Amino acid sequence: MSGRTARKILVTNDDGIHSLGLKLLWDAVRPLGKTIIFAPETPKSASGLGITLHKPLRIQRVKYWGTTVYATNGTPSDIIYLALNEISPKLDLVVSGVNVGDNTSVQVILSSGTVGAAAQAALLGIPSIAFSAAVEDAEEFSDPNYYNSIMVVAREISRFVLENGLPEGIHVLNVNFPRRIHEGTRVRIARVAPIKFLQRVNVNYDPRGNKYYWLYGMMADPIPGTDVYYVHVEESITISPLQLDLNPRNTDEALSKYLESMTASIKRILDRLPEKGDIEAGEAVAGGKP
Repeated sequence: MSGRTARKILVTNDDGIHSLGLKLLWDAVRPLGKTIIFAPETPKSASGLGITLHKPLRIQRVKYWGTTVYATNGTPSDIIYLALNEISPKLDLVVSGVNVGDNTSVQVILSSGTVGAAAQAALLGIPSIAFSAAVEDAEEFSDPNYYNSIMVVAREISRFVLENGLPEGIHVLNVNFPRRIHEGTRVRIARVAPIKFLQRVNVNYDPRGNKYYWLYGMMADPIPGTDVYYVHVEESITISPLQLDLNPRNTDEALSKYLESMTASIKRILDRLPEKGDIEAGEAVAGGKP
């Protein structure tokens, strides 16, 4: 990095500052530039792109792993705005993770706080990568071989993005690691499956007889060729490029006719709206009268 300004890398997650996955990711990227570690003070899983609007946010500076770590009571998405406002107005890369549990399928990605932090940064024009692993507990990262395998792969992906950016139209790379990594582990560029879980609701009663509900999911049969299949069946590392543009890529004739019919229907309703001050007519329209 001699002869040029060190690149600034924000390291965050949704599992909180105590997660070993956060240190793993910091170890992966700290040789690549100036790192800022900023994470929720408590786990914020499944927070998605949620931001905090109805309570004050606070930032604490604590010492972990011999360095300064920033913590907040907010969400992973909050962290992006707080970091840009309070720590560094410019970031060259945001890396999020390594999450405890893989973030595969549209179903999981849309609720993921890990991907949410990366997506929030991407919306602000910052190249971003989300890293997750198919483990059930952060202690599984304690295996030195597993730790080092994830570290070197995450470092290489981050280095590549720092030096080459992301392809036009791609906003986030979503990277998932299988539970085991060895010399023969494959790396797959994977399309995202629609779902990973079949959702279930368990109904129970507390000691006072009040009903409560517990949401859980049973894993659906993985679709071959998708991120879920590659991670859980093939035990491959997957890289899924994500686009945050929610507009349809192609407006075909059927969709055009559907939308034209809808807008024509709305126009007919608008044509029946009363003139300003015509209360009786307004009541008639609201009541469905001709």
